[in-house]
Amino acid sequence: MKLEGFESIKSLQFDIPSRKLDVIHEGKAEPITSAIDSLNFNSTVLATEEINDEEELLFTDTTKQERKLLWQVLAINFFFFALEIVTGFISGSMGLVADSLDMLADSIVYGLALFVVGKAAIHKRRIAHISGYFQLLLAVFGFIEVVRRFLGYGEPPEFKTMIGISFFALIGNAVSLYLLQKSKSKEAHMQASTIFTSNDVMVNIGVMIAGALVYFTSSKLPDLIIGIIVFILVGFGAYRILKL
Repeated sequence: MKLEGFESIKSLQFDIPSRKLDVIHEGKAEPITSAIDSLNFNSTVLATEEINDEEELLFTDTTKQERKLLWQVLAINFFFFALEIVTGFISGSMGLVADSLDMLADSIVYGLALFVVGKAAIHKRRIAHISGYFQLLLAVFGFIEVVRRFLGYGEPPEFKTMIGISFFALIGNAVSLYLLQKSKSKEAHMQASTIFTSNDVMVNIGVMIAGALVYFTSSKLPDLIIGIIVFILVGFGAYRILKL
């Protein structure tokens, strides 16, 4: 945000764990370093060197590859969000509905990462808050529906649909996790995306287990319990987004 007004900057690459920032720019470095120093992070210049066009292209290609990867996992997550929320309501499974909202939450995170590139700070905050409130609204709706079903409304869900759809969602998340790990990126947002997707894999397995328990117990309680757990995760995710 502090550097977004510098037209001389061509690319930024953050290594958060190492507290290191690489800046490719034209012209003098002093205005850029002064802007960073004004943040009072005790920053120091490690090195300044000229690079050729080939090195700059390689640096820029890394960003393009990450952007392409984010588009891929965004498409996978949004597809399964749409599939799970429709089949969840048709089958009466709150586990599927909750998992679909978790997929939507991840889609929002990936979409934000793509949308804010090159955007002004005000747009970043505005989009983040809109997404957070929308996600929180969905979580509240989910809790209300779970309470309604706990009170005796609604029949036990169709366990075959629960298990089948969750299995396909598991494959989708496994593909996303493979793509994210294959990139070997140390960028904070890419590492966070890997963690989110790993959690999704566990949620998919949880919904499948709940479907099996619904079959063996002829009860809707396993589905409602997994639904509550996932809605809590979705609500916590919304809270974190609103704190941005």
